[in-house]
Amino acid sequence: MKWIDWNTLDEMERTAALARPVQARADQLRHGVERIIDAVRAKGDAALRELSARYDRCALDAIEVGEDEFAAADARLAPELKIAIQEAAARIDAFHRVAAPQPAGVNTAVGVRVERVLRPINRVGLYVPAGSAPLPSTALMLGVPARIAGCREVVLCSPARADGNCDEAVLYAARAVGVHRVFKLGGAQAIAAMAYGTGSVPRCDKLFGPGNTWVTEAKLQVSSDPEGAAIDMPAGPSEVLVIADAQANPIFVAADLLSQAEHGPDSQVILVSPSGTLLDSVAAEVERQCAALPRGAIAEQALAQSRLIQVDSLAQAMAVSNRYAPEHLILQVAAARDLLADVESAGSVFVGAWTPESVGDYCSGSNHVLPTYGYARSYSGVSVASYQKQITVQELDPNGLRAIGPCAATLAAAEQLEAHRRAVTLRLAALGMNV
Repeated sequence: MKWIDWNTLDEMERTAALARPVQARADQLRHGVERIIDAVRAKGDAALRELSARYDRCALDAIEVGEDEFAAADARLAPELKIAIQEAAARIDAFHRVAAPQPAGVNTAVGVRVERVLRPINRVGLYVPAGSAPLPSTALMLGVPARIAGCREVVLCSPARADGNCDEAVLYAARAVGVHRVFKLGGAQAIAAMAYGTGSVPRCDKLFGPGNTWVTEAKLQVSSDPEGAAIDMPAGPSEVLVIADAQANPIFVAADLLSQAEHGPDSQVILVSPSGTLLDSVAAEVERQCAALPRGAIAEQALAQSRLIQVDSLAQAMAVSNRYAPEHLILQVAAARDLLADVESAGSVFVGAWTPESVGDYCSGSNHVLPTYGYARSYSGVSVASYQKQITVQELDPNGLRAIGPCAATLAAAEQLEAHRRAVTLRLAALGMNV
């Protein structure tokens, strides 16, 4: 990890210090995804079988997971894992249900009622990766808020293994949270199938979930096509920024940094502290813990582009964090909650020494599908609201139009929109008012 003294840097050097690993949309990637999408649109299920054989090295007989496969997954899964999945799902449900948007209404004038009503997105598509490791937790994070929102149909795609079956834990989690249909599809072809529909896979209105660069590129392409599908948010590699003071436990801090570094070689971890001694201790502890990790080689690649940043104060540390806008922000300081008011941009915040980021990934109840690559400045993580449409409603009685009609007519005249003005004034005239 590279050591940086923040206060010795000029503005350009500070920007470079907080730069993410380059996410170049190389022509080869872009055109490769375009070809996959075109093939799925043209050949449907036949293309899905061909692409699954090529990329996932499996021969798909049935594309959709059948009831016998769900039953077999249930039978094979360890009881303790089933309990953990159900336990995590219950906590995710408890938080998301309380945090869900609620209908609202107010009389903005006598006789003028304005309301907000909520409607679920009809059909949504969830993507659960299964590259270097299956992610049943992502099925929970995506499926629970979709269930609370009341989406009419929830479709899930996850890559099949070489034996043609999906991971048992992913299937169990999908069934536990009420996913309606699961398809044995991965990569850009899964995104194309859900965005445009095939003989087997229904066309979805909005797509959710993380993935590799091919999945991310496919999501960007279908979301820019009027005939495609909306997406949850732009995405990039996983990242964490830790703010720690001299009292922080370097063992805990190092463990939190490595928990993100092991995601992938393009992940990024940053430690910001006013204590040089703490930075030294964490650097040594990261090296010691990394050597014992099964995914240590992956973590080492991520650490090569990560940072140890020394600052003058916790206030300056928070300024650095807000500038970076991390996916995950961990506050390992003595009075951690006192810093919470100064957080402006972060996907999710973990307060205090006893709150590892891992609990947010799995079972605290928050969501782990979060904005990365600086998008936390303007995007939020997945929630029930992500699966809903918020529709405004207004209703006026005659007294309401008398009260606010002249205002509308004046503004319409100022904008030289005469038809707008007359839509109001003709009604006011019918009520005996001249404007």
